[in-house]
Amino acid sequence: MRAIFAATFAVCLALFAAMAPTAAVAQNKIHRLAIQVSDNNPAKMTEALNLAATVSQNYAEMGEQVEIEIVAFAGGLHMMRADTSPVVARLKSFQESMPNVSFVACSSTQKVMQKNEGKDIPIVDGAKHLPGVIRLIELNEKGWTIVRP
Repeated sequence: MRAIFAATFAVCLALFAAMAPTAAVAQNKIHRLAIQVSDNNPAKMTEALNLAATVSQNYAEMGEQVEIEIVAFAGGLHMMRADTSPVVARLKSFQESMPNVSFVACSSTQKVMQKNEGKDIPIVDGAKHLPGVIRLIELNEKGWTIVRP
C-alpha cells in the first residue's frame, strides 16, 4: 500500500513540477487583439474604440497586459482620415492616453481613394500605413485574436 501511495505521490509531484513553468508563462502572457474596421459607419468606428477601451481596462484591472491594434480599410479608412474621420478627437485621445492601442490605415485603400478623389488623402498622425487585409492576415498568423464590431 505504501508503495502505491509513494508512486502516486511521485507522479503527482512530477505533474505539478511540469505544469509550474506553464502557469508562470500564462501569467506573463501578453494578450493581443486586432479590431477590424471596414465600414464607413461612425457607429461602428465608435464601437471599435469603445471595445478597445473596455478590453484594455478589463485586462489592466486583472493585472494583465494587452496589445490592441485597430486596422481600418475599405470604407473604414474614413476612421483614420484626417479630413473625414468622425472620431478624430477620440483617436488623438487614445494616442495620448493608451500606449497599448495602435492604429493602421490601409495604404492600398488610401491609394484607391486618392485616385478616385483626385487628391491626397491625409491620414491622422500616429497611424501606421500598411495594407490592411495583409496586416490582419499577418496578425492572425502570429496568434492575434481578430474581431469585427
